[in-house]
Amino acid sequence: MDIANLIQTVAIYALPVLFAITVHEAAHGYAARHFGDNTAYSMGRITLNPMKHIDPFGTIAMPLLLYFATSGAFLFGYAKPVPVNFGNLRHLVMWAFNLVPLPPLDGGRILVGLLPWKLAHAVSRVEPFGFFIVMGLVIMGVVGTWWLRPLIDLGYGAIGLLLTPLTALFG
Repeated sequence: MDIANLIQTVAIYALPVLFAITVHEAAHGYAARHFGDNTAYSMGRITLNPMKHIDPFGTIAMPLLLYFATSGAFLFGYAKPVPVNFGNLRHLVMWAFNLVPLPPLDGGRILVGLLPWKLAHAVSRVEPFGFFIVMGLVIMGVVGTWWLRPLIDLGYGAIGLLLTPLTALFG
């Protein structure tokens, strides 16, 4: 492999992915702060500075190793997870928000994993713009009304159903 090809590959793939994981992790921290947990904020992790989100193994070593081991056919990596103290959250909403089926949120990654390859590839191309799409949907009220509220209600219903035997036993 020549150096020009490697530089082109990094510019085309690595830089947009680095931007996407940076926005993704900062969004986790922002959502946690919005719902009552300041852990990520106090650690300076609500930032678009990619250096705060790079995991030496998951963001650099693993993708490079996989790139060279598979001749670029398979890549995988991850960012340093944003710390969240779930006990500080006012509402157990973050899980529902993170399941919005748009990349770069985890729900988008689940969706891409479930779709046929061609469609998954098309959906995954939304990732660099996903944060802005999700924020637009949040501002317009779509996420809260048509996604969060129904999913939270479903979650509370499922928890209630699971706890019913214990409530009957100890109640």
